[in-house]
Amino acid sequence: MKKLFLFFSILLSVNLSGQNNVLSLSEYIGYVKEFHPIVKQARLVSTEGEIKLLKARGAFDPKISVDYDRKKFKKTEYYDKLNTTFKIPTWYGVEFKANYEKNTGIFLNPEANVPDQGLYGAGISVSLAKGLLMNDRMATLKQAKLYTQQANAKQRLLVNDILYDAIVTYFEWLKNFETQNTYDDFLKNATNRLEIVKKSFDAGDKPAVDTLEANINFKSRQLDLEKAKLVYIKSKLKLANFLWLENNLPLELEDNIVPDIKTLDNVDTSLNINNDVVSILNVNNHLKMKSLNYKKESLLVNKRLKFNNLLPRIDLEYNFLTPKFNELANFDTSNYKGGLNVYIPLFLRKERAELKLAKLKLQDIDFVISASRMDLNNKMRTIDNEIASTNRQSKILTNLVVDYQKLVKAEERMFILGEGSLFRINYREVKLIETRLKLIDTKNKFLKSKASLYQMINNQDQSDEKNKTIQ
Repeated sequence: MKKLFLFFSILLSVNLSGQNNVLSLSEYIGYVKEFHPIVKQARLVSTEGEIKLLKARGAFDPKISVDYDRKKFKKTEYYDKLNTTFKIPTWYGVEFKANYEKNTGIFLNPEANVPDQGLYGAGISVSLAKGLLMNDRMATLKQAKLYTQQANAKQRLLVNDILYDAIVTYFEWLKNFETQNTYDDFLKNATNRLEIVKKSFDAGDKPAVDTLEANINFKSRQLDLEKAKLVYIKSKLKLANFLWLENNLPLELEDNIVPDIKTLDNVDTSLNINNDVVSILNVNNHLKMKSLNYKKESLLVNKRLKFNNLLPRIDLEYNFLTPKFNELANFDTSNYKGGLNVYIPLFLRKERAELKLAKLKLQDIDFVISASRMDLNNKMRTIDNEIASTNRQSKILTNLVVDYQKLVKAEERMFILGEGSLFRINYREVKLIETRLKLIDTKNKFLKSKASLYQMINNQDQSDEKNKTIQ
């Protein structure tokens, strides 16, 4: 009861229709967007990407290190060594460094001897081949940025998939509601017809077989209605899976909550579909294509890294040295510490294999992109054709329903006048029921096509379209 009260307290714009409360499509979508747990969970995907990006940027953080080592034995100071270093990594394979070194003691290694006040140094290390234009640090940061963009695209795709499923479920609920109403209407007709036939039999105007046939028709309509009610209840329970409140509280729909029977007339407004929005549809702007392109760019970064690993490692380091801190700004090339490290694998089998694997992954993603582009193109054409075709079918079926209704009424008049038969009335009515159900089913297919169009529109990344960067 508490959940029901809470539901009606937040349902601000419920339309009343008789004793039923109408849940419109736009209201329903609003609650799914706001409270559905999977929609909330999807937002974590982009958060994860931002965290990974922050982690990758940490590789370029400045670093301070302090090494202190001392040995004293039997009142003799063997050594007391202090070495502090401050490093600043940069985007390319260049690293700036400043350090201070002070060493004392009797048993110092001669190369560790420094002036009494210590020794200051400032310098640079450069990777001249491998690691200059591309290295693990650079690749990780680039891939993290691409992963963040890809994660945002995946998040929107996931949310739009949930919204699509929710909308289709609403349309199924509406279809089953109209089907139930259809069988309910014809049960009333069967009930009235049975009463009329009974009265005619009592008056001696109709044979007993007519009452039997009317009763059979009445029971058949009862059975059809019960089946329709069961299907309707199932669809309503399925719909409730998409309705939640705050604090992940599931919502249960009461029996008097019904769908909006005017959904077909208002579907474009509820889904915000118009010609201007439809005109921007472009396969290249689809979030799936964007996600795949981000993945391809990440693989290209990986390929460049693997290619760079084929180069020899040549690291050059130069450090200017001075015993006075205030002299750091005045370089004296005669006081320095430098070095050159060269590392060249002879066969490069590991590096060549990794490069080939990187190229294979790029070929694979190219195949996926081509197949996805074709699939999305065909899907867009299919949606257009479905909307146009189901719209034409609905008009034809509407006319057929009107014609069958006229036939049933004509047969009923002839039956009352004693010229027709109950069998022919039932036969005509069965065809009328079949046609009405076909009309309901066709309208449902039309609405589902609109849902697919809505999903296709929402899956468009319009940022590039606004900037006119998509070719």
